[in-house]
Amino acid sequence: MKYHIVTYGCQMNLHESEKIAGILKEAGYSESAPAEEADIIVFNTCCIRENAENHAFGNIGALKKLKREKRDLIIAVGGCMVQEAGKAEVLMKKFPFIDILFGTHNLPELKHLIELKRQKKKHLVSLAEAREGAEDNVTPVRTSYPNAWVNIMYGCNNFCSYCIVPYVRGREISRDPEDILQEVKALVAEGYKEITLLGQNVDSYRFGDWDFPRLLDEVASVPGNFRVRFMTSHPKDFSEALVAVMKRHQKICKHLHLPVQAGNDRILKLMNRRYTREKYLEDLALLRREIPDCEVTTDLIVAFPTETEAEFEETLSLVEEADLASAFTFIYSPRTGTKAAEMEGRIPEDVAKDRITRLIALVNRKTREKSAKYVGKTVEILCEDFDEKKGMYLGRDEYGRMGYFKSDEDPIGEFVNLKITEANGISLYGERVF
Repeated sequence: MKYHIVTYGCQMNLHESEKIAGILKEAGYSESAPAEEADIIVFNTCCIRENAENHAFGNIGALKKLKREKRDLIIAVGGCMVQEAGKAEVLMKKFPFIDILFGTHNLPELKHLIELKRQKKKHLVSLAEAREGAEDNVTPVRTSYPNAWVNIMYGCNNFCSYCIVPYVRGREISRDPEDILQEVKALVAEGYKEITLLGQNVDSYRFGDWDFPRLLDEVASVPGNFRVRFMTSHPKDFSEALVAVMKRHQKICKHLHLPVQAGNDRILKLMNRRYTREKYLEDLALLRREIPDCEVTTDLIVAFPTETEAEFEETLSLVEEADLASAFTFIYSPRTGTKAAEMEGRIPEDVAKDRITRLIALVNRKTREKSAKYVGKTVEILCEDFDEKKGMYLGRDEYGRMGYFKSDEDPIGEFVNLKITEANGISLYGERVF
């Protein structure tokens, strides 16, 4: 029997899909396959943005014909969208051919749900509150070699006014540091070369007297030739202790993803971000004073309710002043159940599109300027994959820039030195140097 997994959203969801693959393997499914050849199709959904939700609805609906042709095909839908209040009922009503619905806290129950479905031939819905350690016993089928993702915590306590995550993922639960370190050591022993610590807000990690700087310090002290990344950080929890640990360890990538979301203090307050523009810039100044070559990327939202043109222009000026390497940019997307969804002052669509266009143009210019400085330099990248279309191998340097190169031998999983000959947007092209 074969499985097919469709994933929406961020790296946390990608890693969660690796856990789903592990559960399916335990349930007797042998390998991944195209949807048409699969015996079970699992959707791991995301509801952070409206687009991700719409894509999921469209792709689930497209399976109606396949389900009619393959009566024994099991269709399961899980993830954030299912956990959202009332959404499971909507899904079942709109797509009655769905066999299993499981929430974000019910991942370990998926195998049992599949067994019940095989026996009883009826719809199954399983939703629950967050439980400590619920996912820790799931063994993932990792698909991202030489990179490996390690959850250090689940959930979020921040309740940003635009964000649905605390409602669908629950409150913060930090994993036992000894379990985390054991997992990291095992991955390094298996040959993984880049470990990314994951959490909705890694900086708020707490387990007894352990905080995130201490955990990061211990992870980076594990013997072996590997890199360490972490995401996502929250500016309200940024600390000198974190910078000190980043500076101390060569293994920790000189790259910080620090979402600012907006450049105006009134909008930041409406977003419930609990920091100011000045505080954000002060933190970056501290970071660059201690680690001068550290690159910073961010997330930015435009057209938040009541945002004025002048306030949007403060976001533009922040991108310039903060000297950001790159940014993920979004038009505000209202999520039912959040405080922002109830706010008046929605920005007209044409204004929102104009603002996002201008912001993307600025971010792209900054990215090109950063990339151009690479030309003529030699950088170390970790080779991750082969791009069939380009006919080239690819991998990232510690700052997150993607480098492409040709090689007669397969260097996937190796650290490779590249002399950069060309820069194109965020991508670099070079020749391997031995």
